[in-house]
Amino acid sequence: MSRTPLPAPGAWDVIVVGAGPAGATAARVSAEHGLRTLLLERAAIPRYKTCGGGLIGASLAALPPGLPLRTYDTAGRFTFTHNGRRERTLTSASPTCVMVYRSELDQALTEAAAAAGAEVRDSTALNSLDQDGDTVAVRTNRGETLHARVVIGADGSASRVARHVGVRCTQVDLALEAEVPVDERTADRWRGRMLMEWGPLPGSFGWVFPKGDICTAGVVAARGNPQALRAYKEDFLKRHGLLGPRPLHDTGHLTRCRHPDSPLARGRVLVAGDAAALLDHWSREGISYALRSGELAGSAAVGVVTAAGEAEADAAIDRYGRQVDATLGTEMRASGTLMDLFTRNPGLVHTALTRLPPAWRSLDHYIAGRTSVAGIMTTPLARAAAALGTWLSPTPPCGGAGSASPLASTAS
Repeated sequence: MSRTPLPAPGAWDVIVVGAGPAGATAARVSAEHGLRTLLLERAAIPRYKTCGGGLIGASLAALPPGLPLRTYDTAGRFTFTHNGRRERTLTSASPTCVMVYRSELDQALTEAAAAAGAEVRDSTALNSLDQDGDTVAVRTNRGETLHARVVIGADGSASRVARHVGVRCTQVDLALEAEVPVDERTADRWRGRMLMEWGPLPGSFGWVFPKGDICTAGVVAARGNPQALRAYKEDFLKRHGLLGPRPLHDTGHLTRCRHPDSPLARGRVLVAGDAAALLDHWSREGISYALRSGELAGSAAVGVVTAAGEAEADAAIDRYGRQVDATLGTEMRASGTLMDLFTRNPGLVHTALTRLPPAWRSLDHYIAGRTSVAGIMTTPLARAAAALGTWLSPTPPCGGAGSASPLASTAS
């Protein structure tokens, strides 16, 4: 991987922690504006990352133009089931959901940051950070202390930077996933088609994403009952003929959704992507949130570094919080409402999506990037479904999007 020379020992304009979609994007944006930018990644690049790897329209629109990225399939058909029953397959009007591997996506984005002028140091982990005025000191596992005018934390859902900032969450889920080699017949059966199954646990679902001779499959539910989730995963894989082959990867990770009042910055330290707990409550989709928040964080860093004074620098950081809240925060509030409806009555959501053409068209438009969850939830059909769901199940779901869970106490 190409690297730029170190401009001065230990001195940087921006240090970005984490080379996922949010971090690599933030590093690219700041480097494109001429800032001395260092991108730290604790693992060796490329590295495996637990992720379904489905890019919806909002993610594709946020990628840098011309990014070289191999796609393994595009889902044009979507199969929905409720606890393995009531199966129905619907066809997309404009197939958009692209299947990739996160290792390849992150590497491509990191190489784009390096090409823009950022220095990339992999196998380098953050040990601690401290702020002193307008300077942030970053200590790494290599025994070095680096200094920056801005630090952007994009180090995932178990983020050290998020603990420093004080990120808080309202929803914490556990996802279990396997990447399974499949034979030609099975690959043909899944080609161009992905599965979403509403599961037996509150707020749970399972998925199968086709990628040629490999299927990425998994399940997700609220954290707290891992035994039940593992049992659901085994049953899910078995029913879809994906349990027998030895998986290439068989992993799990926590996903987190931020509290609406959770901070996005502390002094000169910002958080983006999973570190900021920016995630769709219902689908747990996070790549589009990471790319968009990374772009905003990189621009905020430019504003801080080029500011004429402290007040102007503070205004740039405040603006970052307002921009995230106005865009991604609005999306998360809408997805939280949808998640509450889904948790109360998944059968109602399944029936609406599979039997009411306007509901499927709305979801299809969302997948293609032509609308947002917030746009969907303002439609008359969604408002009627939310009212009906509340009437059918007036008691809020236990452990759902309304349950506070401080990030510091749940990081793995």
